[in-house]
Amino acid sequence: MNYKLKKISGDASFREFYRLKKGSNTSIIVTAKKERFKNLITYMVVNKILSKNKIRAPRLISNHYEHNIMEITDLGERSFYNLIIKKKNKFNDYKNLIKIIIKLQNIKLNRNYRLGKFKINFQNYSVKNLHKESDLFFDWYLKYCFKSPKLKIIKNILKKELTKIYRKLHFKNNVFVHRDFHASNIMVNKNKFGLIDSQDAIIGNPLYDVASLIDDVRIKLPLNLQNRLFNFYYINSKFKKEKYQNLKNDFEILSVQRNLKILGIFVRLFKRDGKSNYLKYLPRTWNLIEKRLKNPVFKNLNFILKKYLNIKKLKKINL
Repeated sequence: MNYKLKKISGDASFREFYRLKKGSNTSIIVTAKKERFKNLITYMVVNKILSKNKIRAPRLISNHYEHNIMEITDLGERSFYNLIIKKKNKFNDYKNLIKIIIKLQNIKLNRNYRLGKFKINFQNYSVKNLHKESDLFFDWYLKYCFKSPKLKIIKNILKKELTKIYRKLHFKNNVFVHRDFHASNIMVNKNKFGLIDSQDAIIGNPLYDVASLIDDVRIKLPLNLQNRLFNFYYINSKFKKEKYQNLKNDFEILSVQRNLKILGIFVRLFKRDGKSNYLKYLPRTWNLIEKRLKNPVFKNLNFILKKYLNIKKLKKINL
C-alpha cells in the first residue's frame, strides 16, 4: 500500500497537522511539542465526549503521545467558512450551527474524565479566567500598538471596569463551552458538520459560543442576520423562558471580552510566531467591539476608552 504524508494548514495553536493517505483512505496526524497535554490528550477526551453525544468530531485511531503524535480520523478539507463565504443567503446554514451549540449545551458534563492513565479536569469560566484572556489585549495588543508611559495605569483602570462588567453576567457557568466556535472550526463533509479545535473546552456561560459564532471576525454578517440568529438561539434553547435582555447582555459582554482577547492573540501570533495573516482581521475585530459597546452596560467603559485610547487611530495602525 502506498503512503503519502502532506502538511496541511494549522490553527493558532502549537500543533501541526498532516494528512496521511493510505491507498484510498485518509487520516490526520497531529503533532504537538508545546502544550502537548492540552493539544493531544485533552483534545482527544473532548472529541470522545462530543462523539458520545452524537456531535461529529475526530476519533482517535492511534495514540503515540510519548512521541508527541496522535492519529485521528479525517473530517475532510472543506470548512463551513469555505461553504458560506460567498453565499448570499446564509441564515439557513447558520441555523444548523446554532443547533450544534444548543446540542453542546445539553451535554451532561462531568468534572473529571480519563484517557488511559491521564485525568482531565474541566475548569469553570470564572471572572479570573475572563481576565486572563482579556489581559492579552493589554499585554500584546496595547504593548505594540499604543505607545504611552501611562500604559500600566490605563491597564489598571480598564481592568477595574472590566471586573465590574464581568460581574454583571447573569447566567451561571453550567454548560459545555467549546470556546472557539466559529466558521473555520466546523468541517463540512457530505452535508454533515464536524467540530474541530475543541481542546480549550470549559464549563461556562451559555452565551459564549453564541457570541463566538455570530460575532466571528472572519465573516462580516449584516446586523439583521446577526439579530435573526440570536433570536433563533433564544427561542430554541433551554433558556427561552429567561428574560431576553439577560441573554442579550451576556452575549454582548462576552463578545467584547472575546474580541479584546482576539486583538491580543492576533498581535501575539504575528510578533511571536510570525503569522502575519491574522493582522487583516484587526479592524473588523474593533468594529465588532464598537458595535457591542452601544449597550448601556458599557457606558463607563466607553467613557474610559474615549478618555485614554483613540480607537479610530488604533484601527489604522499598521504593524
